[in-house]
Amino acid sequence: MDILIRRVKPTEYDALGEITAQAYLKDGLLHFGESDWYLGELKDVAKRAAAADVLVATRGEHLLGGVTFVPSGGPMADIARPSEAEIRMLAVAHEARGRGAGEALVRACVDRARATDGCVRVVLSTQRTMHSAHRLYERLGFVRVPERDWNPIPELDDITLLTYELTL
Repeated sequence: MDILIRRVKPTEYDALGEITAQAYLKDGLLHFGESDWYLGELKDVAKRAAAADVLVATRGEHLLGGVTFVPSGGPMADIARPSEAEIRMLAVAHEARGRGAGEALVRACVDRARATDGCVRVVLSTQRTMHSAHRLYERLGFVRVPERDWNPIPELDDITLLTYELTL
């Protein structure tokens, strides 16, 4: 059975929030672990869905992962400029990794960006340690843009997010 990409249903908010939170926790991506403030943001799918497009990857009835697509500088954007879309919070359940769900989610975001009037670029932020994600982005044509790297918590100087972009 193929992977289907669609909008998240409200009945799936909690499950996707948990998949996203566990992906970040198990990969050691939260600076403060279980007490990290960002964990609440990762779990709050309802908030994201109210401000952006939250997409899920499913196989049959099984939820594999999800991503937040922010079209043209919407309120969920961290780094997107006018005429750019942003990909945020890409996560795939550990047991579903390596089967194409992450790639399908990124491709769906790129397709949405191409269908968005005036959108010329897709941008995203990633942590230095997300090596498999970097390989995926580069395979899909994204390039590093070091001059746009940024720190979401300026008082902690060891948290710099890398920026990638894809010109459409």
